[in-house]
Amino acid sequence: MTGMLTGRNALVTGAGSGIGKGIARRFAAEGAMVVVAEFDEVSGRSCAEEIVAEGGNARFIQADVTSKEQVARLMAAAGPVDVLVNNAWRGSGVSRIENKADAQFETALRFGLFACQWTMQAALPHMRKQGWGRIVNIASLNGVNAHMGSADYNVAKEALRALTRTAAREWANYGICCNIICPAAMAASTRRIMAQQPGMIEKIEAANPMGRLGDPETDIGGVAAFLASDDARYLTGNTLFVDGGAHINGVSWAPELGDET
Repeated sequence: MTGMLTGRNALVTGAGSGIGKGIARRFAAEGAMVVVAEFDEVSGRSCAEEIVAEGGNARFIQADVTSKEQVARLMAAAGPVDVLVNNAWRGSGVSRIENKADAQFETALRFGLFACQWTMQAALPHMRKQGWGRIVNIASLNGVNAHMGSADYNVAKEALRALTRTAAREWANYGICCNIICPAAMAASTRRIMAQQPGMIEKIEAANPMGRLGDPETDIGGVAAFLASDDARYLTGNTLFVDGGAHINGVSWAPELGDET
């Protein structure tokens, strides 16, 4: 396949499903050689096999990105990475701040901050040597708008935005562009969360200027592919709200959290 990412080696974490899978599929369609990094072997291997069956170039590497040792092995096995997408996440459900355990915040920071720090540090030498690199980190409107019930997630994603913007500043003269996507997409994880909050998905879609949540591959993946391309050479340190305009007036996200006392 040929496209805007032809010849580029791309690694996408959490690529077995949802937004990560959509981005991996779009990258492959644009000609990238994609490493599908995923903790779940079944979904990760399936994604890579789907891409190959459709004529793309992909391989699966199993990894738990909350482990620094496994991230080191992942990055070594992946080889030189031209394009890095940090997307992996495992949620802990919604509850008030006072009911969040320390372990929930620690896990969130391992996914949303430390795992990304480790992959970025490992990808840097190759990107710096060749004078070209693209880092696309997946954050969230939850943190920007301080949505209720997800303080651990919100904190981790805002930490990731700060890390990304700082890397953009420090690594700009190496030809490395670092940007953030805050997506709104109808992925499997979204459906699971919304299933616990009857009527919430309808409210969110009704409040969205475009009247829907995005598709992981055609809506989110397309923007990620642009950010990973040569055309984005002068774009760095930015947060792109790929959300159908939902950020303009804020998204109504008020899950039922029970008694405040």
